[in-house]
Amino acid sequence: MFAFSIRKDEEPYVKEWAKGHPEIEVGYTDELLSPKTAKYAEGADGVVVYQQLSYTAETLQALADQGITKMSLRNVGVDNVDLDKAKELGFEITNVPVYSPNAIAEHAAIQTARILRQTKVLDEKIENGDLRWAPTIGREVRDQTVGVIGTGHIGRVYMQIMEGFGAKVIAFDPYENAELKAKGYYVNTLDELYAQSDVISLHVPATKENTHMINSSSIAKMKDDVVLVNCSRGALVDTDAVIKALDRGKVAGFVMDTYEDEVGIFNADWRNKTFPDKRLEDLIHRSNVLVTPHTAFYTTHAVRNMVLKAFDNNCELIHGKPADTPVKID
Repeated sequence: MFAFSIRKDEEPYVKEWAKGHPEIEVGYTDELLSPKTAKYAEGADGVVVYQQLSYTAETLQALADQGITKMSLRNVGVDNVDLDKAKELGFEITNVPVYSPNAIAEHAAIQTARILRQTKVLDEKIENGDLRWAPTIGREVRDQTVGVIGTGHIGRVYMQIMEGFGAKVIAFDPYENAELKAKGYYVNTLDELYAQSDVISLHVPATKENTHMINSSSIAKMKDDVVLVNCSRGALVDTDAVIKALDRGKVAGFVMDTYEDEVGIFNADWRNKTFPDKRLEDLIHRSNVLVTPHTAFYTTHAVRNMVLKAFDNNCELIHGKPADTPVKID
């Protein structure tokens, strides 16, 4: 098995897995999988991958030319995989759909509370020697109605954390969880959720139907001073629409761990360089916007699970056994 784009923080877990499977030769590189680097996997039965770049038809072909059609992603999303080409070439692909719901939910909850308590403004004031209270007054989480869109693993943990603060929690999901439904969490429509929520947090995948679900029309249906939280996928949010709503005060705060144009920008060092995205730069410097570079998942617990599960999946594939979390290719 050969793994691509192994970071320093992942190395200990790759070695842990390899030590537990001495019968399998494990190789890896810190370089991303591309048509040029695919040759590193020569002789391997399968590959383990993680990257923001697309798995293009050319990249998949480069692997297939070496007889490698078993690929295990160390992450959830498969929207950057050319699935049509993968099907044509007979690829078997797995992902890690659940590695630590708590990591992302905790991050979203912490950032939600920070926005409500205006900690970014306070931190800057205190750093500059201004220890006056006003006008930087916060909102208590328990006074908010928190609307959660998407009640999968992550959304449900976020709901629990918000309830721990004492907030009223409502939810919308076209695929309702029976337990949550029995407890009366769901509203019937997104419009109802928009109208009732002081905080709206997204926990849904980036499907064609969900692209720019937060836009000028949906924002118009929301309460004034709403707080928006996106720790899911950048494509869910029309960034320009949110900026306009921030400018006119309709949106009081914005938590963004993902960004629709993040590829090539996030997880890079821009110190002493010209920042390539003026819109993102503007958001970063706003006092009521909290930007993190797609790091909600990034905990020791989650990274270990992502690595070990992906290698387990690939091991199953190369032995001709059903993997626990296959990606449907059709």
